[in-house]
Amino acid sequence: MPVNARRFIRKMRGGAQAHLLEADDGKFYVVKFQNNPQHRRILVNEMIAAEILTHLQIASPEYQIVRLSREFLAANPDVYLQTGTRRVPVEPGWQFGSRHPGNPDTLAIYDFIPDALLGQVANADQFRAVLVFDRWTGNADGRQSVFFRAQLKDWLAQPGVPPRKQGFVTLMIDHGFVFNGPHWNFPESALTGLYPRRMVYQTVRSLGDFEPWLSRVLNFPAEVIDKALRQMPPEWIAGDEAELEKMLEGLLRRTRRMPELLHGCREAPGNPFPRWVEG
Repeated sequence: MPVNARRFIRKMRGGAQAHLLEADDGKFYVVKFQNNPQHRRILVNEMIAAEILTHLQIASPEYQIVRLSREFLAANPDVYLQTGTRRVPVEPGWQFGSRHPGNPDTLAIYDFIPDALLGQVANADQFRAVLVFDRWTGNADGRQSVFFRAQLKDWLAQPGVPPRKQGFVTLMIDHGFVFNGPHWNFPESALTGLYPRRMVYQTVRSLGDFEPWLSRVLNFPAEVIDKALRQMPPEWIAGDEAELEKMLEGLLRRTRRMPELLHGCREAPGNPFPRWVEG
């Protein structure tokens, strides 16, 4: 069920000018607004991406539709957008919320950790997983991720994790520029989706290292996208229905190109997969 914003925490970095808000379910969300500077379609992209990532079993935040009432906005004057020198009011209504992994007052979140710690991230395989997703969906933004310390049993989908063992885990965030952002197309580039710190790909030797996520895309059911569309507020796509349908048809056709799209990364400067042995 959708939730209502009840407390402003802080503004977030980034072109969408998202805000961190607490909702009436007691959880915290990074909220992007319908009238954000990047385009209303960013919310559509985020919601479809969230459902796809869940189906592919890639580590990413849960999402929620967050309602901002006129009363909330009147009581929280720090909730606004900035365009140049002009202060732009946030429009009330339904917005997209990406769940913060914990209480921001007590959980430290990092968007960068040193190489020594990056090599110890417990679910580092998710960088290979999300590359499959990013190549397929034409993510025109650089790959964004966050890191934090947590009890591993709460974040790793594997048996045998000691109940109290802690370590760094990563979540893949910020998917507003899948489908090339507001353009809703799929430009070709060898760089699409690659994480700038290439050490996360050092074990890649063949397409087999992108399993099981590659097979999940190759056998992707359209019902996953239908689920997102059924739950989406109609005002997010009003007037864009035909273009959205065309873009999603193109996305589903791209599934069969996935091996080619992953091979294409090897043409990127520096070749991110220097140990690739497959012909």
